[in-house]
Amino acid sequence: MPETAPISPAATRDLRHLLHPWADLARLGADAPLVIVSGQGCRVTDEHGVSYLDGIGGMWCMTLGHGRAELADAMAAQARRLAFYTPFGAMGNEPASALAERLAAHAPGDLTRVHFTTCGSTAVESALRLAQYYFRATGRPEKTHIVSRADAYHGSTYLAASVSGKAWDRTKFRYEDGFVHLLSAPNPYRRPEGVDADGFLDHLVAEFEALVARVGADRLAAFIAEPVLASGGVIVPPPGYHRRMLEVCRRHDILYISDEVVTGFGRLGHVFASESRFGIVPDMIVTAKGLTSGYVPLGAVLVSQRLLDAVSGPRAAENSTFTNGFTYSNHPVACAVALRNLDLLEAEDICAHVRDVGPYFLSRLAELRRFPIVGEVRGDHLMACVECSAGFVGDLPALSDIRIARRVDDHCQAMGLLIRPYENMCILSPPLTITRAEIDELVDILARGLALTQRDLEQASLRIAEVA
Repeated sequence: MPETAPISPAATRDLRHLLHPWADLARLGADAPLVIVSGQGCRVTDEHGVSYLDGIGGMWCMTLGHGRAELADAMAAQARRLAFYTPFGAMGNEPASALAERLAAHAPGDLTRVHFTTCGSTAVESALRLAQYYFRATGRPEKTHIVSRADAYHGSTYLAASVSGKAWDRTKFRYEDGFVHLLSAPNPYRRPEGVDADGFLDHLVAEFEALVARVGADRLAAFIAEPVLASGGVIVPPPGYHRRMLEVCRRHDILYISDEVVTGFGRLGHVFASESRFGIVPDMIVTAKGLTSGYVPLGAVLVSQRLLDAVSGPRAAENSTFTNGFTYSNHPVACAVALRNLDLLEAEDICAHVRDVGPYFLSRLAELRRFPIVGEVRGDHLMACVECSAGFVGDLPALSDIRIARRVDDHCQAMGLLIRPYENMCILSPPLTITRAEIDELVDILARGLALTQRDLEQASLRIAEVA
């Protein structure tokens, strides 16, 4: 929002009545929001008519870009025909069954059964509950423990938040710590000094094996992992990581849940990245966000038919009802939008476009390593992170690493680019329709934002030196 602009009625109502996700309650009602009113392609416009290049794709999810009339039309047409009916019991609807069939066709291996939810968090929650249900229904009720990782993010429902390992997110809430275990983040940038990538991978696998030995394979139900840790800083594990971790799971009868809420639907150049990008066929895939390009909430769990065969039909346990689901599971309007989204993804060959421009995006971002405040640039196709550090100016308690990313974001926003500052990281996930020219614009503005931030820090350092 321009500094001289008055606070609008929309911003005033926001300040008085809204409680935003991840709001800093110490500043509740203090900071006027940037009110976005429209979007087209890779750009959004605020209430003052200022246009911004959307460097975060809404929140990882605007895969086909803003203002797609085709998706809005699909939404309206289905709402006019059938807006909602209960998904419970033997009640079905056409869009849900058609979408389940389409997703099964894209899924790896035998992940041909789909359980629809409302978002990524509820999809993760459902997958974890299904893992525990599976082992109890097959006579192994002690297999309830879940393994996740530091720096992972899987959602904000109770179990999903409990298996999320981002330390900064853990505040005053209660988290499950009795049957949830966190392994180290597979972050090559943070690996021990003197350890190469192969040695680091061996260390991560050995850590998992040690956990299995300590807790007991007879108590471990599932390992959940994002192919690339998204909100935790776009952490790309060392090559072969997922195959090695899957091998551990297979040896010890631990289910592998691949959280593709972010990486699915083209973000890495494939509808699903688990097999195509990382060479694994998990037992379940969790997805959301790009499933509808963010136009309407929808999540899904794709489940191995092998698992369901073991707990259904003649093999079903006594009291076999799968008591998990939501009022808005199988929502016909959401499923109709997802079907049209898949049509466009395929017709416009969006995945091929991502495979084309993704390497260019990363190569341009790599140029930012020239700035002393940039510690690391990493990513995979159209998800990336620029990690910052104030270490080059010595001890600056008034300008911590965390505040650097916010300062970069402030400068970029003033120049017409929206990025996501998180801790000391600038996270990027633009719409998948982004062009090379828009990539150049994004990186050039980000470079200017980094240069201005570096100048700010150098001037602050000089002021501190003068006072000393």
